[in-house]
Amino acid sequence: MLIKSQVKYIQSLSHKKLRDSEGVFVAEGPKLINELLSARLPLQQLYAVKEWISEQDKVIAGMAVEITASELERISLLKTPNQVLGIFKKPGFAAARPRRNTISLMLDTIQDPGNLGTIIRCADWFGITQIFCSADCADAYSPKVVQATMGSITRVQVVYGSLIELLQQEPDLPTYAAVLNGTDLRQLPPVKEGIVIIGNESKGISEEVLAASRNRITIPRHGQAESLNAAVATGIILSHITNA
Repeated sequence: MLIKSQVKYIQSLSHKKLRDSEGVFVAEGPKLINELLSARLPLQQLYAVKEWISEQDKVIAGMAVEITASELERISLLKTPNQVLGIFKKPGFAAARPRRNTISLMLDTIQDPGNLGTIIRCADWFGITQIFCSADCADAYSPKVVQATMGSITRVQVVYGSLIELLQQEPDLPTYAAVLNGTDLRQLPPVKEGIVIIGNESKGISEEVLAASRNRITIPRHGQAESLNAAVATGIILSHITNA
């Protein structure tokens, strides 16, 4: 049975400030929870209904606090609670800067949590382990982003800060800004290192960041759509350059 202070604490983790100060995040649902447990991410607490607990091995079942479906509904940060909720410690990564001999992503004001989560998942699929985000991007550890990553948040480092300052740390590293009027993506020579820059869902890449980028690339359009979803565009670009 949950006590009032537990409910209040879990609900407070919907706020970024509390997640940051506690160094934790909330994950929900059997598939995501099992993925995070398999990654051996430090677990702070696990709450689950009897049905979920009964399907786990003794070790995992022993970690969980059994609660009722109505209690799960009270603490869930999602519209539709799903059997189990976990509070995990954020993964620890070493201090990051753009690296040579690899491809990284840079996100300029990606504000939709679903887009950010999907981009993190795409990065993981294509072996990208670093994402640099402007300070006004969505929080990588918000519930919606965590859900959309489906566990990839444990393998992809997401760094927040000034994109210009980050670019200045490795001024000779090639940069590829995704725009509507750049070089056809298919004409790119093989890419072994560099930073792919993806802009805001409606405004694109800021002028300051765009000016600091050497190369402008475009996914060729054949239909009438005005633009591509940021996460979709990221997937297409990564699919091309990681196989170029």
